[in-house]
Amino acid sequence: MITSDRMAQVDVNAEALGVPRKQLMESSGHAVARTVREVAESGDSVAVVGGRGNNGGDGFVAARFLDEFEVTTLLLGRAETITTDIARENWEALRRADYETYEVRDSADVDLPAADVVVDAMLGTGVTGALREPEATAASAINDARATVVAVDVPSGVDADTGETDGVAVDADHVVTFHDQKPGLESVDASVTVADIGIPDAAELFVERGDLLALSRDPHAHKGDFGEVLVVGGGPYTGAPALSAQAAMRAGADLVRVACPTNVADTVQGYEEGLIVRGFTGDLLRPTHVDELLDAAVDADCVLLGPGLGRASGTMGAVRDFLSEYDGRAVVDADALRAVPEVDTDADLLCTPHQGELLAMGGETASDWEERADLVAEFAADLGQTLLVKGAYDVVTDGETTRVGRTGNPGMTVGGTGDVLAGICAALASTHDPLTAGAIAAYVNGTAGDAVVDEQGYGLFASDLLDEIPRAMWRRR
Repeated sequence: MITSDRMAQVDVNAEALGVPRKQLMESSGHAVARTVREVAESGDSVAVVGGRGNNGGDGFVAARFLDEFEVTTLLLGRAETITTDIARENWEALRRADYETYEVRDSADVDLPAADVVVDAMLGTGVTGALREPEATAASAINDARATVVAVDVPSGVDADTGETDGVAVDADHVVTFHDQKPGLESVDASVTVADIGIPDAAELFVERGDLLALSRDPHAHKGDFGEVLVVGGGPYTGAPALSAQAAMRAGADLVRVACPTNVADTVQGYEEGLIVRGFTGDLLRPTHVDELLDAAVDADCVLLGPGLGRASGTMGAVRDFLSEYDGRAVVDADALRAVPEVDTDADLLCTPHQGELLAMGGETASDWEERADLVAEFAADLGQTLLVKGAYDVVTDGETTRVGRTGNPGMTVGGTGDVLAGICAALASTHDPLTAGAIAAYVNGTAGDAVVDEQGYGLFASDLLDEIPRAMWRRR
């Protein structure tokens, strides 16, 4: 099954992979026409009721494939208000070919012609809530008609994810849905056909620009809605926690705190005024600091544990103690990764090893990315945690679902780019599940690195990626 949000992402990913939406619409309309032919008899009349979006476009395409029937197509609204170019093109194709078409400009103008089959192509999976006019009046007219009703993707007025309705909804006899079953259709009393419209499996496997749709923000959001991150790092190294913390801010976290040894706190603070840096005594993380860190983590939506901590025995003991007591969400990176297989934790972890660190954790790798993906998925299932294994092909998996990122370049072998990635992961894991966070973070980090290399060539600093993170995340899609 696939949710409406994920379906929208997969559509965009397919386009990014070279399958145009216009081609998908052509396949969708053809699939609808096939079902109409199965339920209609020779000489029947067909009425296509289309909305102003791509669901309507699917219906307009279907009308072109039904020349053996008497077809009338109604557009609910004015042609100039059709919301997408491809839907408008398919409406114009009907008009130029002299098909029988009508514009319904007001609910009072809804006059459904007598038909043996009605195609409901008003609203698709991305629309929720009560039907507005003229769709509400049209839905009532369709329900009152003595016709077989074929709905496109989902009956108009039915929530594709929940099956719930808010007021009137189309009572369909048949539903032609695309690519995969929608959860809400399980509660619909209709026969459901899942049509393959040519979306490649790669659109769900590879992370592409469609995945960025998950980052949309409510314009009425408040401070704190996009997460608070606590970075625990530093000691032997100061640049790592500073890079991670800045990356978390660039990736949209509302507040980033850094907990580090007092001897490096001022240095970390000097990188960015917006960071809130709190030092703990000494020059390394030790078990005596764990209670202090657990208190600091109470307000965090995600803890990033590892950047620059080093591998001293006391530090590793502190990492194990923290993870054994912590039950929130955390990104684990660098030397802290070695502690994960040894600890029984209630925390929800996103672990970000490179392949050498994966081996140190007890996992396996392979030169072939597909074989590696299978091995990483098995290890993630054994751990019961999510893994983001870095490489030319980034593998992100929770053991059940696997995503693969292909952005990035050889210039990113420079030290510090993994710290940037960990910070992006932490920001996104504050508001998204670890699998989604890791997949998008890998894509964004690689895209930022690609932008730097495109501009200046190799020889980049990890800090060069920071300014590119927002552009990689929020560029117009």
